[in-house]
Amino acid sequence: MNRSGDVGKRLSATNKNTPLNNPETEQQTHLPYTSASQPDDNVSDSSQKPDVFLVWVCNAEQNYATITINKIRNTSIMILAIKHRLTYFLLAAGFFFAAANVAQAGIDFPNKFEWHSVSPEQAGFSPEKLDVAVRLAIRNTVLEPNDLHQVLLDSYAPKEHNYRVLGPTKPRKTPAGMVLKSGKVVASWGDTQRVDMTFSVVKSYLSTLVGIALRDGLIKSVHDPVVNYVQDGKFDSDKNRVITWHHLMQQTSDWQGTLWDTPDWADRPVGDSLEEWKSRTLYPAGTHFKYNDVRVNLLAYALLQVFREPLPVVLKREVMDKIGASSTWRWHGYENSWVTLDGMKIQSVSGGGHFGGGLFINTEDHARFGLLFLNQGKVGETQVLPEGWTKRVRVPTDVRPDYGYMWWLNTQNSISKAPESAYFAAGFGGNYIYVDEENELVIVLRWIPNMAEVINAFLEAQVALVN
Repeated sequence: MNRSGDVGKRLSATNKNTPLNNPETEQQTHLPYTSASQPDDNVSDSSQKPDVFLVWVCNAEQNYATITINKIRNTSIMILAIKHRLTYFLLAAGFFFAAANVAQAGIDFPNKFEWHSVSPEQAGFSPEKLDVAVRLAIRNTVLEPNDLHQVLLDSYAPKEHNYRVLGPTKPRKTPAGMVLKSGKVVASWGDTQRVDMTFSVVKSYLSTLVGIALRDGLIKSVHDPVVNYVQDGKFDSDKNRVITWHHLMQQTSDWQGTLWDTPDWADRPVGDSLEEWKSRTLYPAGTHFKYNDVRVNLLAYALLQVFREPLPVVLKREVMDKIGASSTWRWHGYENSWVTLDGMKIQSVSGGGHFGGGLFINTEDHARFGLLFLNQGKVGETQVLPEGWTKRVRVPTDVRPDYGYMWWLNTQNSISKAPESAYFAAGFGGNYIYVDEENELVIVLRWIPNMAEVINAFLEAQVALVN
């Protein structure tokens, strides 16, 4: 398997006039790879997989050919002997077995600063179909207007009371995306190291910290009332004191109150007037789904009280450093979300970019985070997330079956070619981390609102679907 090479150039080789091969952007079309001389026999967990020995002998008009795949521990050998009229048949068979061999190798979790690549054929993709999917992704990238501060004002100020941008923003500038098969890069485009806003994708990072708190015994159960852990008045009312961590992650808490000078009803209000907004219908916790950044920010604040240190510090130490993420990502709060905790002034970060702020991160770091979930919360043999957490986040919410613990689920077939088990983090403007265990895929998209069509195109590029 090739561990080096310019994926963007390889994909654009069939058409020299495409954007991927534009000399002005060529430096942004590839990832840094490690030397091709590095061995490829340390990427699978052979202790978990039996040795395989397969011999296939074909006879057609007295012309014989044999394909042998001998997998001994971490070494795979493929021998093809092709004669006469069996040539095309056996090439197709070799294509199939090469793809199968990638899947048998297990998830390859690259070390920091490394990305391992694999050819489309080895990963089980049609190169032509994959090329079409990448071009579709680039065509569907929306970068204008690029001033996201103004985009937020235009989007929310007309319909949200006293709306203002409280956290930093950053202009969007370039396309970017990655497709990983079993942890190896099959395709990439744009500037994958550029740090951008990611909006509500950060919610999936935020719920991950609940898993870390459970792992470390800081939270006993997700079904515990949050008032048992946060006793500064925010959960004291009869309505709010029954709210659990489970409710906050599923966005079914219906918490009532004001946080960072923004009342709960002011975020995506229901009704046609200020009076209707203020007198909104109240629901018992767990009975009504409402996408609401005020309550998501409340979860971040509650976790700050539990960890008693800044959440970006916790995320870096417990997750990002372990997955080999870069040092360029930042997690912001608001200008008015500072608190004093244990004598220290700490900013409570936001769980989205609805009011600005949130997680600013590059595409490659997103891919590593997605790969952590694809690999059941493990990096190599190290269990980073609590065992079973990656399944727990995908349990559908009773009143919103396509939502789990701050991950969107494909249970409603929103991505028609994807399996029901696929799930994804989603953010304003077209930011996505798609995780697909059935196909061993992680796909990261930046600034592509038409996510379903693009993901479907990549799924259709797989050989099994092409044929």
